[in-house]
Amino acid sequence: MKEFDLIGRYFANGGHQRKDVIVGIGDDCAVTSVPANQQLAITTDTLVSGVHFLKDAPARSVAYKAVAVNLSDLAAMGAEPAWISLSLSMSHVDEAWMEEFASGLYELTRYYSVQLIGGDTVRGPLAMTITAQGFIPPEAALKRSTARPGDWIYVTGTTGDAGAGLDILKGSREAKEEDREFLVKRHLYPTPRVAVGAALRRIASSCIDVSDGLLADLNHILKASNCGATVHVDRLPVSSALFNCVGAQDAYRYALTAGDDYELVFTVNEEQRGNLETSLASTGVKATCIGQVTGQAGKTDLKLYDEPYQLKDVAGYEHDF
Repeated sequence: MKEFDLIGRYFANGGHQRKDVIVGIGDDCAVTSVPANQQLAITTDTLVSGVHFLKDAPARSVAYKAVAVNLSDLAAMGAEPAWISLSLSMSHVDEAWMEEFASGLYELTRYYSVQLIGGDTVRGPLAMTITAQGFIPPEAALKRSTARPGDWIYVTGTTGDAGAGLDILKGSREAKEEDREFLVKRHLYPTPRVAVGAALRRIASSCIDVSDGLLADLNHILKASNCGATVHVDRLPVSSALFNCVGAQDAYRYALTAGDDYELVFTVNEEQRGNLETSLASTGVKATCIGQVTGQAGKTDLKLYDEPYQLKDVAGYEHDF
């Protein structure tokens, strides 16, 4: 199949159509309109087969996750997603695979009213790069560098599930069918917390999404803000499926270090803490307080029932080059 036939069949006319897209797929560039009194937030992520997803991962989940991780970055900044572009590299065209890939792509873009506006297709190892763009009001962007000592640390949803799901798929963990289904789904089909990100504007003092592990990503906030933290391990939001699968001690390890959950970790000062529950009420997502920011820059104290807690692996995921 030729490149333009592939684009025409799977990408040119599918998915959500937005009124702010003046020129979409089919020209040398897309042309879009940014609403008045809005700023443009832009993020790019690349997913490579065998690195970011298993080589035998379902095509639907590959596309779904590729979109989700980019929307999660927008959510972490408090931005409302609008458009994506896709660069797709493949060794050959498998039409059944492409049908499933397009289905996963459009499932998420339709849900969040996001339009695919362009990109590229090339022959090569299986990989995809998505650039996502969204809107945010001036002075409302959530950043990593603005946490302060005394702020409370929160995380949405539950953490550690996706890491356990990956290990189940790789065969290094076993779980009962119901727990297995939940954990594997959390790995294959992460949920970007877009509504939460918007709700946290002017409430949270800093924010980041959990892509590389809770502690690793929290450390990005602490480093950028020149702060430290106390984290209460016994307060971590851990799902019953994760507890059932690995037990309490390993559940804490997964919750602290496993990546791919795409929950939001954020900080809230004491004055805004009372407004948090009201702000999140419409999202249907729970946020759990797991600790507090301290003035001890570079130092993160882990506590289990107020006693020091030692964890061997705290690095989280990081690419080697």
